[in-house]
Amino acid sequence: MSEHRRKPPQPQGGGRAAARRGQSGSSSGRRAAPRGATGSPSDSYGSGFYGLGGEERSPGGRAESRRAAQGGRRRAADPTGGRRGGSSGPPGRGRGRPAPGGKRLIDYPRAYKDGWRRWVPSWKLVAGLFVGFVGSLVAVAGIGYAMVGVPKVDETAEAQNNVYYWKDGSQMVATGGETNRQIIDLSQIPEAMRNAVISQENKTFYQDSGIDPKGIARAVFNMARGGQTQGGSTITQQYVKNAMLNDQSQTISRKFKEIFVAIKVGAEVDKDDIMAGYLNSSYYGRNAYGIQAAARAYFDKDAIKLNPGECAFLAAMLKGPTYYDPAGAVSIDPSARPEDNSRRALRQMQDTLNKMVEYKHLDPVERAKYTTLPKWKNPRSNTQLSGQTGYLVDLANSYVVTHSKETGITEDKLRQGGYSIYTTFDKKKVNELTAAVTKVQKANIKPKERPDTDTHVQFGGASVNPETGAIEAIYGGEDATKHFTNNADQTGAQVGSTFKPFVLAAAMTWGVRNPELGSSQAQDERTIVSPKSLFSGKNKLKIRDYDGTIWKNEKGEEWLQTNDGQASYGSPPNFKIDLREAMRESVNSAFVQLGMDVGLDKVREAAVNAGVKDSTLAGTTFPSFSIGISDPSAIRMAGAYATFAASGKQREPYSVQQVKSKDGVMYTHKAATKQAFTSKVADNVTDVLKTVVEKGTGTAAQLDGRDVAGKTGTTDGNKSAWFVGYTPQLSTAITMFRLDDDESNKNRSFLEMFGTGGQEKIHGASFPAEIWHDYMEDAMKGLPVEDFPTPEPIGEVLNEDPLPSPTPSVTESEEESPSPSPTPSETVTEPSPSPSESCTNFFDCQDATGGANSGGADGGTGEISPSPTPTESDDNSNGNGNGGGFFGGETG
Repeated sequence: MSEHRRKPPQPQGGGRAAARRGQSGSSSGRRAAPRGATGSPSDSYGSGFYGLGGEERSPGGRAESRRAAQGGRRRAADPTGGRRGGSSGPPGRGRGRPAPGGKRLIDYPRAYKDGWRRWVPSWKLVAGLFVGFVGSLVAVAGIGYAMVGVPKVDETAEAQNNVYYWKDGSQMVATGGETNRQIIDLSQIPEAMRNAVISQENKTFYQDSGIDPKGIARAVFNMARGGQTQGGSTITQQYVKNAMLNDQSQTISRKFKEIFVAIKVGAEVDKDDIMAGYLNSSYYGRNAYGIQAAARAYFDKDAIKLNPGECAFLAAMLKGPTYYDPAGAVSIDPSARPEDNSRRALRQMQDTLNKMVEYKHLDPVERAKYTTLPKWKNPRSNTQLSGQTGYLVDLANSYVVTHSKETGITEDKLRQGGYSIYTTFDKKKVNELTAAVTKVQKANIKPKERPDTDTHVQFGGASVNPETGAIEAIYGGEDATKHFTNNADQTGAQVGSTFKPFVLAAAMTWGVRNPELGSSQAQDERTIVSPKSLFSGKNKLKIRDYDGTIWKNEKGEEWLQTNDGQASYGSPPNFKIDLREAMRESVNSAFVQLGMDVGLDKVREAAVNAGVKDSTLAGTTFPSFSIGISDPSAIRMAGAYATFAASGKQREPYSVQQVKSKDGVMYTHKAATKQAFTSKVADNVTDVLKTVVEKGTGTAAQLDGRDVAGKTGTTDGNKSAWFVGYTPQLSTAITMFRLDDDESNKNRSFLEMFGTGGQEKIHGASFPAEIWHDYMEDAMKGLPVEDFPTPEPIGEVLNEDPLPSPTPSVTESEEESPSPSPTPSETVTEPSPSPSESCTNFFDCQDATGGANSGGADGGTGEISPSPTPTESDDNSNGNGNGGGFFGGETG
């Protein structure tokens, strides 16, 4: 080969730019000649245009030529004649770049890029993938759309009955899942109803294709996260879901099926037909499917007669009747109280009316007529559910739904029906409890003779098996088709002195705090209390905090605790009585002070451990908390006392033993037991409560030849009265109160019972104890006689000192003058329980927290006991301490 320099050949296909770069490189006076000119085999790596023997190979295009020329220039400038860095070995390929070869179908990682650029996809790759993805979606959508048809309406919307069984396996009733629906033409549906749902649900209904892409994307995203699917459905989609799809699951596959069917329905079915189908198939609550059934269920009129306000109201029900039906559904969810539902329904109704005006569907003048909830009717009409049956079905339904994680049955599935539900209800006991209430009611409550005192009188009751927690009987009211609220469930009636056993249990579990120690030490160093411990039974007792300071409210008013009938118990000057006597005679002052010494947080903990729902506890920072200003249900009170009957073992009340479907057993109750109190504590509480029945305020509840423990309770203003008692085999709670049963009256409140039933005052020892006795006498027949366990000694005797001969009462002159002496009206002050904690706008909570000259539940029947006699007759106080949900809840 010639030794003189020669011009490299012009690259073929390399482009003018590459040629210029080659020429520029060869003519530069600053760079060495291309290695290819030397004839060395290694020179071929530099330019990329010659092989090992200098043979010319096919160029790779302009880009490759450019890189080759640039590489040649760079390497020419390398004084070492090799790779950058002076490394030995074959020169040419830089930093892992593959040897030139055939092109790949997908150039990723990119072969001819260095460093991080190799991992950045080219625009061609990105564009190709995007086109492929979109094409796949179009193909899937096309196949899906082609495969679905328009299902036959109502073919899958027909629901079945649910069958309910008594404890013994016999059938109670077949109901609850049947479809209450009457299909009507669009001409029979008010235009206002159509406009209401369009304004609230889907304002583009008459213009859209049946789906809302943004809403669908949002719903799919929520489902992918495991959240709810609500918010992505148009009226067409909801119609498809309600009337055409048998699968109601909340899954992505079901959602896509709904979308494809909705698109086809939107394209092939007239919009007016879709609207009529939607309104005729939707569920409005109260077992009403369709607008006609809903109009009858809520307003007892035909749909065509609905006014715009009623239409907007029913449109609100489509959001979920559990939380919008003003009648409430506290048994499904405690937050679905009548007052809360009424507030939500009114707000939603008003929002719908405003949107109807905004979208030109309603004249503003007409809209102004509807500012309050329309007058709605009582929810029940099914005669199968009359008497106690409706309450029992509600309670069972509530249990199934609130335990849906275990049962697998949602409210929607339950409405579809097809389930066999085996309850814990004992038919015999249910009938006996009803008979006992009816007997007392007919003999004593005469509203025609005494309209001012005997109207609106209501009773409630429940029985729980201590060994299992099974709810064996309830009394929910006179008739489930006439009186909706289940009085065995939450009613808002305060429990009064039936709360005192929880104070005693707390004192014997944690003990009282040492007043000589600081607050932190006092929590740790405590003294367990014996039932023989002595506390003051003095009326108008100044209540002290654990450190000895007199308890005052934020106004600086001292708390003066009164007793029922203004009676003081014990002998002056200290008026000490032991806790057994204080429980027997239901002495408020002793238990209020005991509660303060133990700590109201511990009293609360004891009540919750026994089985009371924490959400029903009120005024937990006030001294009167210890004497029953809270409002647990009869079911929960019976269950809590059952914990004492079972020597401290707490079992959640339940109402469903088993659920079956056509596929077999879906659920079987599994008992869960926790030791709420030691047997020593629980048995001592029982022993003290035995004396209440043997020779205290609860003697009316005595049963021949059987051990009975129980407690009476009456509240301030004589607005409710209770008796809760138990034998080793059965715990029962009975409540009595006066309350206007018109649930639509949001201003209703508990009424006083002075003079009710011809009695000067209603106590737990009167009608409630009488009902308890009559029922338990029958309910216990045939059961073996069992005695309560003998309690082990417990605790220390506190406040013991030599006592003079006891005198049962004290005159006013012996009383220490209260200072200051505020009026009861001054006592309802912050920090009192808020309405959301302790009361509702249905109920009168004016005196719920007691007060500086009040002090809590009167606690029983102190003034009818033969020992103390009221002597403070010149006091203006009435002697009472404190003032004072188609499915049924978590209570069972």
